[in-house]
Amino acid sequence: MGKRRGAWELARGLSKRQRKHLRQFGEQHPVCDRALRLFGAVEVRSDNSDKSSAESDSETEVEQVSVYHKLLATLKASSESESEEEEDESESEEAGEGEAELSGEGSQEPEEADGGEEDQNDVPGQKEGKDPPEQTLGQEQADGEDTCGDPSHGAAEEFTDVKHEAEFSLETNFMEEESGDCDAGKREKDSSRAFSEDPLRQHMDKELEEKEVEKISTLSKTSSQMKWPRLGQLTFSSTLEKHTTLKPDKEFDVKQLHLHKPLESTWPKVNKHFVSSVSKPSDPSFTPLQRELFCIMNTYRDLFYPEQNALTNGEEIRHAYCLHALNHVLKANTQVLSNNAKKRDQKPGTDSDDYRDQGLTRPKVLMIVPFRECALRIVHIFINLLEVNDKRKIDVSNKKRFKGEFGSDPEEKPPNLKRPEDYEAVFAGNIDDHFRIGVAILQKSMRLYAPFYSSDIIIASPLGMRTIIGAEGEKKRDFDFLSSIEMLIIDQADIYLMQNWEHVLHLMKHINLLPLDSHGVDFSRVRMLNLNNWSRYYRQTLLFSALQDPQINAVFNKHCFNYMGQVAVRNVPLSGSISRVVVQLPHVFRRIEAENVTSVIDARFQFFIDKVLPEYRDAIMSHTLIYVPSYFDYVRLRNYFKKEELNFAHICEYTKKAGVCRARRFFLKGDKQFLLLTERFHFYKRYTIKGIRNLIFYELPTYSHFYSEICNMMKATDSGVDATWTCTVLYSKYDAQKLAAVVGIDRTAQMLQSKKNVHLFVTGEN
Repeated sequence: MGKRRGAWELARGLSKRQRKHLRQFGEQHPVCDRALRLFGAVEVRSDNSDKSSAESDSETEVEQVSVYHKLLATLKASSESESEEEEDESESEEAGEGEAELSGEGSQEPEEADGGEEDQNDVPGQKEGKDPPEQTLGQEQADGEDTCGDPSHGAAEEFTDVKHEAEFSLETNFMEEESGDCDAGKREKDSSRAFSEDPLRQHMDKELEEKEVEKISTLSKTSSQMKWPRLGQLTFSSTLEKHTTLKPDKEFDVKQLHLHKPLESTWPKVNKHFVSSVSKPSDPSFTPLQRELFCIMNTYRDLFYPEQNALTNGEEIRHAYCLHALNHVLKANTQVLSNNAKKRDQKPGTDSDDYRDQGLTRPKVLMIVPFRECALRIVHIFINLLEVNDKRKIDVSNKKRFKGEFGSDPEEKPPNLKRPEDYEAVFAGNIDDHFRIGVAILQKSMRLYAPFYSSDIIIASPLGMRTIIGAEGEKKRDFDFLSSIEMLIIDQADIYLMQNWEHVLHLMKHINLLPLDSHGVDFSRVRMLNLNNWSRYYRQTLLFSALQDPQINAVFNKHCFNYMGQVAVRNVPLSGSISRVVVQLPHVFRRIEAENVTSVIDARFQFFIDKVLPEYRDAIMSHTLIYVPSYFDYVRLRNYFKKEELNFAHICEYTKKAGVCRARRFFLKGDKQFLLLTERFHFYKRYTIKGIRNLIFYELPTYSHFYSEICNMMKATDSGVDATWTCTVLYSKYDAQKLAAVVGIDRTAQMLQSKKNVHLFVTGEN
């Protein structure tokens, strides 16, 4: 009781949003230095009626307890017992890991013991997911509605926004009402003449044959290479024989891009900031990067761009894909409203297939972003693109509520700590990673918090989609709204590797499936491609990332079936991040031999304990930092070190602040010979670890610049013994992409051909 009372006393100093996050999820986000898991021992009930996620009136029945909830209750009970018996740390830790390995995938996030270390029930199968346990499917609200951020609402009710339903309905509105001027008929005639050249109409009106669909599903793609001025080396791939290589347009007029009329005038104004930053702009509307990206987007090919940078081109790219997505929605809605007017005026009894202009459900665009701040910026771009001038402001429903829930609270700003610029750019604003919101758009108005089945665009995080999609056997799950997605945009995909990549894979498995319910659709207006369950072959996927990773590549290659083909940027790094190491340090790259990708994990562990670790057991090799990218490997090494009774400390993303400070202090003073450090901790914290004399990269880092950052931490050591500094890196032939990003493509080719260890010496002047 004293421990729980003390937790409530500490919670008084937190803001309302922080207290709500603690109450719902049992912890704060690991990026916050004040993260305290205060409510870990509080019992969680599936029929929770306090300030949690809102439930719709039609879903008030008690949810059946799933296997996930049983596992959650077991782990919670174990956590309570640990607070009473902390002296049994190692035994309970190993028992918890063994139990969770049998239980399969879960998203239980460990709590921590009073000693500052992470919970003794840490489980590799659970830890790789970064999701707190209270984000269970049973607490999810329907149709993507988030509860109000004010916890004083008590048992919150679902926000439905009923009064705007008719105003934003595509079925009951007409072109004249939406346009609101006398030139609507003339514009309709002009647009009908341009339909034959419109990329959207060309893409969606293409009628595939069954043989072509079978070919796309079964045969491998043929590819060709081309170099563009700004994007660099591109790989065009397609399964269909009629594959034409796209060439960049040196110059093009905005009017030739088939943009919806309001966007032709608003886009140059919205994008003026980026164009003005170009030294000699050849285009008044697009930067060179935007021009080439939009040239590919506008052909409705899939696109993978792995050179996104939050500091330099992140916002520039976001504006480009927002323009493409909004243009797609406006043109699609205009076609529906125009056909509504035609059907209204046609003679009774006549029937025609000319009005098939919809999918099985209304949502057309799905935008996956990592944080609420990203969603906030996207909505602001949409608003700016729809506002023709200052006098003609767009009507945005629920804008105040949106700013309150997606904006950042000045009181929640982290301490004024020195962090790298890229860290500040990634974690700017509201960094909550559990959200989803529906957006309905007509030409003059926008509706935020629209129910998913009344939305044109859905903006969500992977976790937000995972909790509403649910898992097989869950009672409250829904993914019918994903059945007719025509454009999927995955932004900052590399960050999901630091969150939970399984959520992305789960989403890809449930997109473009036939819905289980009709949801009131007029089947006479549904396209044949949707009725044939061919939506996936027409869906355009835009994938943006800061790096090339096998898991990201697998999504692009195995889950994208666009009949138009794919375009991937495949530039190779020439120098690598090792050139940014400023300390004089010998780098030894030791190659691991493995038969296949699955066996390399065990091969790396065995190589480490047999060949590498014995060299560092001597007391003279003190102050050794072991950098471990995967949490699975971290738990395995930690258990082995405890079994061998080695003198070590360990820090992961779940370690309490007190435990982190204690481990850093022991390591600096030499009281602990080894320090295990996870990549996720470095990603979310970016602390400088002082006292490093020997550095071991158990695996090459996911982000190449982490290599130079970790190496440069050695310059913070004031002992003056730099002559004894060492750096050892373990790699295999399956780490070619990561290796090239660190040492460059030329050295990578030599290292993969040779089976000997490679010794590199960086002088600090490279």
